Amino acid sequence: MLHHLGHMIDSFHAQPPPPAPAEQIAVAIRRAHDADAPLLHDLAELDSVKPLAGPVLVAVVEGRIWAAIGLDDDRVVADPFLPTAPAVELLALRVRQLRVAGGRPARRLLPRWAAGRARA
Repeated sequence: MLHHLGHMIDSFHAQPPPPAPAEQIAVAIRRAHDADAPLLHDLAELDSVKPLAGPVLVAVVEGRIWAAIGLDDDRVVADPFLPTAPAVELLALRVRQLRVAGGRPARRLLPRWAAGRARA
């Protein structure tokens, strides 16, 4: 009986389980399309800033734009109700990469074996 009583006391004083590791969220970085304009306008309104003008990169999470950055002026618009800091960091990193590359994606050459197969 004392064993059961000791077990009940221990269960009330049990330590809570350790917190789960932070959830991994996939973020896609892409250029904004014309169809994104209304969404970017709404995002800017939600963030209480002017809408972005010119070319824009967006951070998309689960099909929804969480943040955007203007390529001309580096202004950022982000949803203030979401954890957008990592997405904004990725956007800034991508802007730096594009500037280093001269704004153009690197040209990829086909390996020799693929070029030979294309002729066959």
